[in-house]
Amino acid sequence: MAYKLLADLVFLAHLAFVLFVVLGGIAVWRKPKLAWLHLPAVAWVALIEFAGWICPLTPWEQTLRRLAGEQGYTGGFVEHYLLPILYPEGLTREIQFVLGILVLVINVAAYAIILRRHRGGGL
Repeated sequence: MAYKLLADLVFLAHLAFVLFVVLGGIAVWRKPKLAWLHLPAVAWVALIEFAGWICPLTPWEQTLRRLAGEQGYTGGFVEHYLLPILYPEGLTREIQFVLGILVLVINVAAYAIILRRHRGGGL
């Protein structure tokens, strides 16, 4: 039971991290100091996607699930939880590049708006 709870907590933390990376630029509009956390998080996720790596939280969750007597899954967090919703076909290197670019584009746009506003350009 404890392993399942820990696995679920790792999953929730992982999901929160992904949402923070994708949508964190919006939070930075409200609290600009969050940029010090958000920008490294964006860089980390882009690096993981472009390099084809798996986030360390994924194997940690999988191990906890196996210790809880559940079936672990193969692949990464995005492939297991998010791609079935967005791309039922499965994760390919091309999709990983698209996801990495998408994260960068969303956040470059958000920060461009923030900088424009900060420099007196308004919205």
